[in-house]
Amino acid sequence: MSETDIVLRLSLAVVGGLVLGLDRELRGISAGIRTHGLVSLSSAAITVSALLLYEALKVDTGPQSMDPLRVIQGLAQAIGFIAAGTIFFARGDVHNLTSAANIWLAAALGIAAGAGQFALFITALVMGVVLITGVRVLERFLPGRREPETAQLAKRNARAEAHSNAPNRAATERD
Repeated sequence: MSETDIVLRLSLAVVGGLVLGLDRELRGISAGIRTHGLVSLSSAAITVSALLLYEALKVDTGPQSMDPLRVIQGLAQAIGFIAAGTIFFARGDVHNLTSAANIWLAAALGIAAGAGQFALFITALVMGVVLITGVRVLERFLPGRREPETAQLAKRNARAEAHSNAPNRAATERD
């Protein structure tokens, strides 16, 4: 693998992560552009590193010494923990499931880019963007669908702002 190929793979991973994170960033949801870009870049870097190590060790010690798929398996588990960390339960609702799935996809894009699977990368990126942005339009027309994430977020922000602007009784009573 040439240095140009490495730069191409890592750059592609960053662009894919940034594109996925843009939707989250524009909606004011945690895990935005930087998070997705970093997850995708780190996944690609780990994948490229595993492939390079595999090639180097295969020459030195034979083909059975290392399996790059185990590195990808470990990476998938680690990203699962990161994605799970974004999910929380409040007021009877589960929040940030889409962000968690988006982080998972950013990692998959990084792995695909790092492995040089460009058709897989492009296809998954396009499908991911369609699912993240295009399906939202369809959801608005589904009967019984709960309010969109942006409306929920706006209500939470308004409640938090109202709470922070409420007079502090202890400070008021001392004056």
